[in-house]
Amino acid sequence: MKSKITLAKEFKIGNIDKRIYGSFIEHLGRAVYGGIYEPNHPLADEDGFRTDVIELVKELNVPIVRYPGGNFVSGYNWEDGVGPVENRPKRLDLAWGTTEPNTFGTNEFMKWCRKANTDCMMAVNLGTRGAEEARNLVEYMNHRGNSAWADLRKSHGYNDPWGVKLWCLGNEMDGAWQMGAKTAIDYGKLANEASKMMKWTDNTIETVLCGSSSRNSPTFGEWEAKSLEIAYDNIDYVSLHQYYENRAGDTPSFLAKTLELEEFIYSVICVCDYVKAKKRTKKTINLSFDEWNVWYHSDNAPYERWSYAPARLEDIYNFEDALLIGSMLITFLRHADRIKIACLAQLVNVIAPIFTKNGGGIFKQTIFYPFEHVSNFGRGVALNPIVDCPKYDCKEFTDVPYIDSIATFDEENEELTVFAVNKSQEEGAELSINLMDFEGYKPFEFISMDGYDKNDENSFEASPVHPHKNALPEMDGNIMTANVKPFSWNVVRLRRS
Repeated sequence: MKSKITLAKEFKIGNIDKRIYGSFIEHLGRAVYGGIYEPNHPLADEDGFRTDVIELVKELNVPIVRYPGGNFVSGYNWEDGVGPVENRPKRLDLAWGTTEPNTFGTNEFMKWCRKANTDCMMAVNLGTRGAEEARNLVEYMNHRGNSAWADLRKSHGYNDPWGVKLWCLGNEMDGAWQMGAKTAIDYGKLANEASKMMKWTDNTIETVLCGSSSRNSPTFGEWEAKSLEIAYDNIDYVSLHQYYENRAGDTPSFLAKTLELEEFIYSVICVCDYVKAKKRTKKTINLSFDEWNVWYHSDNAPYERWSYAPARLEDIYNFEDALLIGSMLITFLRHADRIKIACLAQLVNVIAPIFTKNGGGIFKQTIFYPFEHVSNFGRGVALNPIVDCPKYDCKEFTDVPYIDSIATFDEENEELTVFAVNKSQEEGAELSINLMDFEGYKPFEFISMDGYDKNDENSFEASPVHPHKNALPEMDGNIMTANVKPFSWNVVRLRRS
């Protein structure tokens, strides 16, 4: 299969905001307890944080982590998770049917963020609580001077403010499963007042308005339009959430889901710009894709209701999941001009790239690697390649390109990276890449994941699915030829010689 890719510096989509490589930790299952926090683990540090988890988070180079939810946040009293641990109450978490001990809370998470070299994207409860509690939390976290909530933080041993700059105004507030679910108008009014008061408390923060809980939500589109019309002037981003599954075992349709993802992103951009035009404002609302992943392997796994940190939503990912994750990341970069934040949901154990055993080991899931590559090498600006390749039809989609590709250009370090997924299960591809005005750029690393069955998985016992290095692509003038295997994830890195 012959395919052509044309690249030029002028094909700039936009600057890549590093927060597009964010992730998510919710008080759900073993994400916190047994994930990032396990005081009795042999590798726990003085704060009870698993150091093996921290090391893998650093490998992923995650710049921001959303916390503490998720559905959990819509019933969370943040005051329960601060102060002396022995005084913190145990609560029933109605979101997930478990008992929350509150031994790990806001300050513990912020300390973990510092150790993991990441920042916090804090969510406030706009389900069972409101604007007052939200602005109190901003004061507790960010105010340096003397005030009731800042003084409370100081009495807890944290004299310096944490300085959290990015805040979620609730979570999936259109969903009937959400505690305190609301109509678009009711939510828009509450989010507007909460954001206004939060910014009055700290005028350096940014806020994210909840969009529809998914593209398939009956409220989709209308929810965004109505809530944005109310809150537009006081918020900075609108959120998107999307998970994909392959219960039918239809791999060609599964890997084509990024076409649906493209349409979802484009639709939300159109709604944002419609409200912008209607309000006759110069302000542009950008996107926060703060929940995304493959999620279906562990649905309906049994657990004991009201138990403490049960194993929940612990998907074990296979190789085809990794290819879709790679394509989803490519899609986000294709919209780097408007998507400024994205959070792989979640980070540890719960539908996550990192998987741990209580008291035991750790392993990298198949989806770990495409995320690691794009997070580490996909910096600078996103370039829109012109891709000429064969296409296929499948049960759910038509005209699906076999080759999905994006390029990133780090001008400061004079590095160019080409990411590509070959979705064909049978044919390899000869990629002829015209580098046009990238004179003097030569490949120095070619990484791929290929040769695996679509159902291959990693585990504590063995991790057969992992990337490997290949012979460098050949150069003929400004034409680079890279041969990629069938059903593969590929990364070609170039620098100016």
